[in-house]
Amino acid sequence: MTHTSQRTRPLRVLAAMSGGVDSAVAAARAAEAGHDVTGVHLALSANPQSFRTGARGCCTIEDSRDARRAADVIGIPFYVWDLADRFREDVVEDFVAEYEAGRTPNPCLRCNEKIKFAALLDKALALGFDAVCTGHYAKIATLPDGSRELHRASDMAKDQSYVLGVLDEQQLAHAMFPLGDTLTTKDEIRAEAERRGLAVAKKPDSHDICFIADGDTQGFLANRLGRAEGDIVDESGAKLGTHEGAYGFTIGQRKGLRIGTPAPDGKPRYVLDISPVNNTVTVGPAAALDVNSLTAIKPRWCGTAPAGPGTYTAQLRAHGGETEVTAELVDGELRVHFTGPVRGVAPGQAIVLYDGTRVVGSATIASTTREVTVSTR
Repeated sequence: MTHTSQRTRPLRVLAAMSGGVDSAVAAARAAEAGHDVTGVHLALSANPQSFRTGARGCCTIEDSRDARRAADVIGIPFYVWDLADRFREDVVEDFVAEYEAGRTPNPCLRCNEKIKFAALLDKALALGFDAVCTGHYAKIATLPDGSRELHRASDMAKDQSYVLGVLDEQQLAHAMFPLGDTLTTKDEIRAEAERRGLAVAKKPDSHDICFIADGDTQGFLANRLGRAEGDIVDESGAKLGTHEGAYGFTIGQRKGLRIGTPAPDGKPRYVLDISPVNNTVTVGPAAALDVNSLTAIKPRWCGTAPAGPGTYTAQLRAHGGETEVTAELVDGELRVHFTGPVRGVAPGQAIVLYDGTRVVGSATIASTTREVTVSTR
């Protein structure tokens, strides 16, 4: 097996350039490797001023200009493609609908699935490009039969394979991640950008959600969904306080609950359940967040779907660690059992399965199950 982010023959490559340092260095490396590279910046907002600006964005007019300047330095053609309608429908509206339904979505993962490796890739292939190149930290392994696998980046600290776990075999066949083999610090990537004369070398990384300009997710959702007062209750159903919208909470949340009554044991309380049907948020002790199994829907496989039950490691959030699981596909749903209790698993999040460093696939968490042990004392 050879781990490679590019093939030996020169390819026609479309480099998605966000305006940040990673995508600029990725495009430069692809060009340096001898590929015929064209840069493209995705205009994802009909009103770019509503997106994060300065260092924190990836979709603003300023970011577009940064990407164009980087393409000029690299010496590649550059275009801006308007995918705002697709982005609004597939990412922003999905984000709002998921929160409204009491789930916790990952918009970056959805953007990779629906925009960068669907809408963008489809357009690239139609125009005769062989691959889409991005600045993600992940690796592609090419097998002797020519099929490809997605693996974690060489540097686990920067690994982004979790948000790429939605890519299927066809999409992997046309993906290129030139930074995946990089065993360097981010400072060294910036130093490389500086050596290449890229002005984005010192530009800080983007964080949070690009389409929420001020970072206030709860305020953004309130503007879209309206304020809807409901009850905050404990596990017995006793009312502890009120909220202005169940969509403003996530499973495992501790801060911002605004409960006047302290818990009987004096310990912090956490969000255990969000019920959009009766607009109720249930809170309780940390131990009540422990789950032993889950069911996930809409599985997507980075290759052939696994047959029968298997043992894997799983990642449950973008910056989370791994946990050992057994998983099996049953009637189109992924049934997952943890070897030990796992805390704070929220419906709507993605679970990504790994076999060693290889990404097996991902699915969207639909429900969780907690084993309740009864004391005999």
